Amino acid sequence: LGTGAVMLLALVGCAASPVSPGSSSSVASGGDVAQVEVDATWLDDGRMIGIITHGSSTCVPVVEDAALQDNGTFAVILAEAEEDSVCTTDMVARVTLVEALPGMDPATDLEVTVAGDRYTGDTELDAVQGLDPSNTASEYAPSAGWIDEDDSFVIMTWGSSTCVPVVDSTAVTAPAEVTVTFDDPPTDQVCTMDMVPRALITSASDLDEDDSVTAVLVGDDFDGVRVPIYGST
Repeated sequence: LGTGAVMLLALVGCAASPVSPGSSSSVASGGDVAQVEVDATWLDDGRMIGIITHGSSTCVPVVEDAALQDNGTFAVILAEAEEDSVCTTDMVARVTLVEALPGMDPATDLEVTVAGDRYTGDTELDAVQGLDPSNTASEYAPSAGWIDEDDSFVIMTWGSSTCVPVVDSTAVTAPAEVTVTFDDPPTDQVCTMDMVPRALITSASDLDEDDSVTAVLVGDDFDGVRVPIYGST
């Protein structure tokens, strides 16, 4: 069985839920601007987009603004973590979640630009057929999407911001199936009553299929939940 190590667990919405696109903010000017590698994936039946950047695992950027430009490009402005945050010096892929705009079609390729504190990047978000942002039956359900990072995909779940699922292992269990096992939480764990999206990145190699792969979630609050992974490896 192929086993993928968890690359990052990134809580999104610890201080606030993803902002709705369309507010008026701008990137601070001045200084050199570096071109960086970014990636994106559809999540939550097309209601959310996961923006992938690289940096400290403990200081994940937050969305400051997001808007659809006249040329059809989805422009996302990221802000750094709070000033008093203590950041590790590791360099990993992190997930920042942003809400998709109403009317945005997941079945159409989308150009995404990302700008932050003295950096910018762009990527093409590949179309995914069959997603339906208006499907109320899929609200608050887990979702997943492939990214370009070596056999990696994002898993998004909903729940308490203070009780984030932790992946124990990820293994290929069938030609087009990956089983993701989460740690069981401590029995004395106390959780806030908020409901926010949480995102993490994990990986699994040696799959026989490139698309139509299913992630099976077990452990924690998950009991064999089957989640299609959007896109392809």
